[in-house]
Amino acid sequence: MLRAKLSSLLTMGTVRRIHRGGGYSCISSLSSLSHSCLQKKPTRTKGCSESRTFHHCSAIHPSIREHSGRRSFSLSAAAIVNSAPVHVQPYLRLMRLDKPIGTWLLYLPCTWSIALAGDPGCLPDLGMLTLFGTGALLMRGAGCTINDMWDKDFDRKVSRTASRPIASGEISRFQALVFLGGQLSLALGVLLCLNYYSIALGAASLSLVISYPLMKRITYWPQFVLGLTFNWGALLGWAAVQGSCDWSVCLPLYFSGVMWTLIYDTIYAHQDKEDDIKVGVKSTALKLQDQTKPWLSGFAVAMMSGLVVAGVNAEQTLPYYAVLTTVAAHVAHQIYTLDINKPEDCWKKFVSNRNLGLLLFLGIVTGNLWKTRREVLLQNEEELRDSHCST
Repeated sequence: MLRAKLSSLLTMGTVRRIHRGGGYSCISSLSSLSHSCLQKKPTRTKGCSESRTFHHCSAIHPSIREHSGRRSFSLSAAAIVNSAPVHVQPYLRLMRLDKPIGTWLLYLPCTWSIALAGDPGCLPDLGMLTLFGTGALLMRGAGCTINDMWDKDFDRKVSRTASRPIASGEISRFQALVFLGGQLSLALGVLLCLNYYSIALGAASLSLVISYPLMKRITYWPQFVLGLTFNWGALLGWAAVQGSCDWSVCLPLYFSGVMWTLIYDTIYAHQDKEDDIKVGVKSTALKLQDQTKPWLSGFAVAMMSGLVVAGVNAEQTLPYYAVLTTVAAHVAHQIYTLDINKPEDCWKKFVSNRNLGLLLFLGIVTGNLWKTRREVLLQNEEELRDSHCST
C-alpha cells in the first residue's frame, strides 16, 4: 500500500514538473529517487542530493520548454546568456547582457541625435546607428562592471543583487578589472571610427561613467548624474554625423534626455527604496517620497519643452510634432497610473520607456522625410509668385 502511494505521488510530481518546463534529463533523476525510496535505502541524504539535481536540471535549459511533447526555443536575452558556456555566463551577466533595457535607454538618445542630424528627406545613416548600437552595448557593460566593483559590499546585503557575479564571488575584482579593460578597449575601437571632434567629445564622458556609481553615497540625486551620463549620445550622435555640435539643437535634446532619465530612473528607484535605506544609499525615490508624482510631472514638462525647442531649431516638420503629442500622452499615463509602492508596477512603467524612446525616434525620422515634401511645396509657391510678378 505504501509503495503504491509513493509511486503515485512521484509520478504525479514528475508530470507536474515536466509540464512546468523541466527537461528530459530530470525524469531520470526522479526515477532514481523513486527507486531509492522503494528499495528502502537511506533516503535523507540521497533525497536531498536528488532534489538539488532536479532543481539544477530545471535551471540548465530555461530556454527549452515542454509542451505536448514538442520543444520550443526562446530567443530572449536571458535565454541566450543561459545557453552560453558556463564559464562565460558570469561575465555576460556582469555586463547585464541578460537585461537589455539599460542598453536601449543608453542607445536611444544616440538614435535621436543621429536622425535629427540627417539630411532633409533622407533616412538616418544605418552604419552610424549600428556603430553607436555596438558602442552602447559595450559602454553599458563597462558601466555595470564599474558599478558592481564599487558596490560589491552593498550588493551582498540586498537579496535582489546578492547573486551578481562579483558580490556572489563568481568573479573576483581583479577578473572584473581585466574584463573592464577589454570592454573599454573595444569601445575605444568604436570611438576611433568617428571624427576627431567626436573622439574628444566621447572621451570626455568617461569621467561620468566612472564617477556615477559613487553618487548614491554622496547625494540624493544620483539619477541626475545618471541622466548626464546616459544621454551623452544626444551630443555625440550629431557630432558624428555633422562633424561638430549644433548647440541650438544638441543642448535642448540633451536636456530633454536628462529629464527623461530623471523620470524613468526615479520610478525604477522606488523598487529598491527599502533596501536602499537598509544599506545606507541615497536616491531620488527616497528624497521625493510621496511628492514623487508632482516632481515627475515637472520633469515631464521640462522634457517636452526641450524636445519642442530642439525640433524648432532643427526645422522639424508636422509628423515630428504629432509624435511629440503621443510621447507626452505616454509620459502622462506613466505618471498618472504609477503606484510607487508596487515594485512590479514600477518595473512595468520603467521598461515601457523603451517604447517611448523608439516612438520619438520614429517621429524624428518621419519628420525628416517630410522635409523634402515641404521644401518642394515652398519651391512651387516661389515659382508661382515669380510667374505672377513677371506677368
